[in-house]
Amino acid sequence: MADFWCAALGFAVIERTAEFVSIGSPALRGEGGLMRSAGEESGTPILTFARVPEGKGVKNRLHLDLTPHGVSQEEEVRRLIILGARPIDIGQGIQEWVVMADPEGNEFCVLSDR
Repeated sequence: MADFWCAALGFAVIERTAEFVSIGSPALRGEGGLMRSAGEESGTPILTFARVPEGKGVKNRLHLDLTPHGVSQEEEVRRLIILGARPIDIGQGIQEWVVMADPEGNEFCVLSDR
């Protein structure tokens, strides 16, 4: 999952252990790949993926909305499909956003460029 979301968001792996992987701005990487102090890169989000024994069974507890910049929504959807995402129908009907699932089935949306 970390590889997909790094490619989707332009992030890099900033910390990896046997239990989790954290990704964020490449600017957060220190020497040896270790994360710099959070204060050095204020406001930059970090996503952490932890292994769990269960598969996905219900709606996500966290839902990301991606807004493409410099490309159309259609171009961004195509790029994410190439990375391993897929469009899905969760009963949303016709909307101006596209609902997708990452390679493990977690839902997210691609909004139209604002």
